Amino acid sequence: MTTRLAVVPAPEVAEVRGLRVAFATGDRRHVDQHFGSTESFAIYTVGADGHALAEAVRFSSAEHDGNEDKLVDRMAALEGCAAVYVQAVGSSAIQRLLSMGVQPIKVQPGTPIADAIKALKPEIAAATTPWIARALKVRKDPSRFEAMTAEDWDE
Repeated sequence: MTTRLAVVPAPEVAEVRGLRVAFATGDRRHVDQHFGSTESFAIYTVGADGHALAEAVRFSSAEHDGNEDKLVDRMAALEGCAAVYVQAVGSSAIQRLLSMGVQPIKVQPGTPIADAIKALKPEIAAATTPWIARALKVRKDPSRFEAMTAEDWDE
């Protein structure tokens, strides 16, 4: 069973624009879980100038047993995320995440989520890290093409 809690942000936080990034966490403060058996994800919107908790997702308990059936719920929870920070992740899960456009990022066990977000903000601002550049390009405003078609074109 999966439980999702969407956060309704305060107006000043609602304006945070950036990438959705998930953190595999048991205590919602540290990256302390293996992807395949994580108890929960804390999903944040992280931009160059700010961040906000967007959603918390909790899963029924899962053992670290190599059974990939449990990955289905975890993969589904990451829809729309650009990355997931984990303590560990298996090779088949890495392949599946990358095929979804989600970059797995392995960090030291117990890494504070706040520290990971703080380090990520300047990377988003610079957009030179390949996975960030790809994610930002994919998430550009699709209405930009409508504006282009409304312009007069001379050949």
